[in-house]
Amino acid sequence: MDAKNHTGPTITAIATPPGVGGLAVIRCSGPDAIRVAEASFRGKATLEDTPGHTIRYGWWYSSGEIVDSVTVSVYRAPNSYTGEDVVEIGCHGGPFVARQILSDCLALGARLAGPGEFTQRAFTNGKLDMTQVEAVADLIHAQSKLGAQAAARQLHGGFVSKLSAIRSELVQVAGLLELELDFSEEDLEFVDRTDVAHRLTSVIVLCQNLAASSAGAEILRSGFHVAIVGYPNAGKSTLFNALLGRDRAIVSDVEGTTRDYLVEQVIIEGTTVHLADTAGIRPTSDTIELQGIHLTHKLVQESNAVILVNDSTRGVDYSTELLEDVHRVFGQKSILLAHNKSDLGMMNDSYIPKGLFPSVFVSSSVGTGLDEIRNWIAAQISVETSIVHDVLVNQRHAVLLSTLADRCRDAKLALEAGLSPDMAATDIRLAISTIGELTGETWNPEILENVFSSFCIGK
Repeated sequence: MDAKNHTGPTITAIATPPGVGGLAVIRCSGPDAIRVAEASFRGKATLEDTPGHTIRYGWWYSSGEIVDSVTVSVYRAPNSYTGEDVVEIGCHGGPFVARQILSDCLALGARLAGPGEFTQRAFTNGKLDMTQVEAVADLIHAQSKLGAQAAARQLHGGFVSKLSAIRSELVQVAGLLELELDFSEEDLEFVDRTDVAHRLTSVIVLCQNLAASSAGAEILRSGFHVAIVGYPNAGKSTLFNALLGRDRAIVSDVEGTTRDYLVEQVIIEGTTVHLADTAGIRPTSDTIELQGIHLTHKLVQESNAVILVNDSTRGVDYSTELLEDVHRVFGQKSILLAHNKSDLGMMNDSYIPKGLFPSVFVSSSVGTGLDEIRNWIAAQISVETSIVHDVLVNQRHAVLLSTLADRCRDAKLALEAGLSPDMAATDIRLAISTIGELTGETWNPEILENVFSSFCIGK
């Protein structure tokens, strides 16, 4: 289905988070947006006579009573975020005022907007393509500075410019192949097959690299997950608290204190790190403790990296068996071996064996080794996200980019096999249509619903 200009009924929603704050914004979009706001606004000039991209100051009335002093920003179609007439009413933040203004807008004929409906209208009215729509969501939810910056570049057109360059290359190649078909009876060749194969290879490599960046993009989008694991009483919860800089987990000498897991966030080098304090792993018949251990395994599977805490007072090799088990089951995970309680023994660098895994001696209670752990986490984030630049590739992108690469590969193989140019041209045209799916030039309702389901109401 092709996106077309669309004007629906006037919609409204609170565009700022709930709660007490300095300001709140209520947004209206649609053919009656200005009329709806005009009915309750009193200022030196009417909104109907206000040009676009103008802010008016005045008072908001409800049933003849003053509600608040407000600003009303007027944007006229098509020069607005949604492509429709839009007003944004700014009032003082708080639980009552914004709700009252929203209620007045609804009473005057506007409909409550659904999740992401303002941005959906921007898409259907051609103000944003699908990659920019997804960038809006990523910018709102970014869990890292680099993620927000990449999302902003994508919103600015960084992704679509790459796709446009690919499209131009493929359109040119397909045109040459199809032109050669028109002169097939004259046995003329317009296409240097070696050159075309080289150009298709460049497209394939670019698409593969973009698709491969999806894991790193997810870290920048959602944060880096680290599971802290170890035997009971190794000091996992103490380390967890020390990295957070506050007491969050209960610390006790009694083994098996942590039955469930705790997850808290800390910012390391501009990225949100989700630290998980997990239940100690040991043989047990305690049903509840077994459930906690099962959750630990699940958390490790879902984490980007693991800190395995060893009780150094029991020896540097005390957790070797557990380390080997974690590596065997979760071999793709980055693992840091943290020899804890080093202040209680004779631990220093010379006592730490140089094995397959990086290790550090730590005293959670004194604070030694914490910077080394933070630096290790930062290094893992840097490695995982190094190939992410102007695009936060998501799962939808990755699947379509892989399909795009496959279709270009089919075209290249057809040319190399000496098959008729029309076969390669058909594959290239399919590749071009895949670009249309990426940008949203063609879409179906299910994809649209899935994309906008992650948006908040008011955006």
